[in-house]
Amino acid sequence: MEQTLTRNQAPLRDDTARVRIIREGIRNRSRELRQRLPFLTRHQSAIGLALQIVALAGMTGSAVAYATGALTAWAVIPLAAFFASIAHEIEHDLIHKCYFPTRAGVIDALLAVGWLMRPSTVSPWIRRKLHLLHHKVSGTMADLEEQAITNGMPMGLRRLLVMTDGLLCGMLFRPVPPGMRGAVAKRIALAYFPLGFVYVALLYTWLGFHAAQLGAAAFGGALPQPAWMGAVDFLFVVWVAPNLLRTISLHLISSNLHYFGDVEEGNVLEQTQVLNPWFLLPLQLFCMNFGSTHGIHHFYVPDPFYVRQMTAAAAHRVMRENGVRFNDLGSFARANRYAMS
Repeated sequence: MEQTLTRNQAPLRDDTARVRIIREGIRNRSRELRQRLPFLTRHQSAIGLALQIVALAGMTGSAVAYATGALTAWAVIPLAAFFASIAHEIEHDLIHKCYFPTRAGVIDALLAVGWLMRPSTVSPWIRRKLHLLHHKVSGTMADLEEQAITNGMPMGLRRLLVMTDGLLCGMLFRPVPPGMRGAVAKRIALAYFPLGFVYVALLYTWLGFHAAQLGAAAFGGALPQPAWMGAVDFLFVVWVAPNLLRTISLHLISSNLHYFGDVEEGNVLEQTQVLNPWFLLPLQLFCMNFGSTHGIHHFYVPDPFYVRQMTAAAAHRVMRENGVRFNDLGSFARANRYAMS
């Protein structure tokens, strides 16, 4: 019994002290930065609004460039994915009231615009509830947000499918308790309605039609293309494919930087790692360097995403010194369990 108490209680006290040191170190670096650059605090809401406008303009502009032939699909898809990833971080900051904290109408308008840019996600108003719960119970079985993006599932084809398509594949392949599939499917459908249904319809229409074309060509035939497929092709390039790329990048990194299943509730030190090996850099580009900076957010919530980028070097030093793991790639094989064995 004494050994069990030592294992379960003493590390928690030690981890609590480490978390406090990390949080203070990040907060102090943030304050130093804001004192040196006071506009970061004075105009924080304006900066968030400007970034949302830039993201919307960039995504819209890339669509116009594709429509006029100025950019190819291979250029538009990653470009639009990058701008959509900015909108995703803005949504996250809005959930934490980093911008316009006393103006609910402005927050709702920005959330709506961000959702239009990212139809592969759940409703931001539903996500707000899930994300705030995530911070309270991160890594435990009550953490619905992380389970929704496959955290805790064994790595394999089923996880990759759900990671790619949270609506249809999530309804079909997500592991759920016996007798709960109908209820879970209904909750997923409501969370994605209506934009997720439009996104999925366009995605599988595009995949199905062009697969049929390839099949016909393989047998020496040809499948005529109806006029409406032109609109589907266009929306796939400028709206669907960018979000498919962004979603895969974010979910692969986010679900594996968070630990799940054996995390001690409330122990922030066990909730995340810093996941930034060089070979994940292409994916980081489409999720705003999430693997490198999201762990900082678990220790110190108030900073918006761009400030975390600016404080990352100092934050990483104090995190490493106090036991936060860096690039624990074994987590992929452990279904994101914190324990090494």
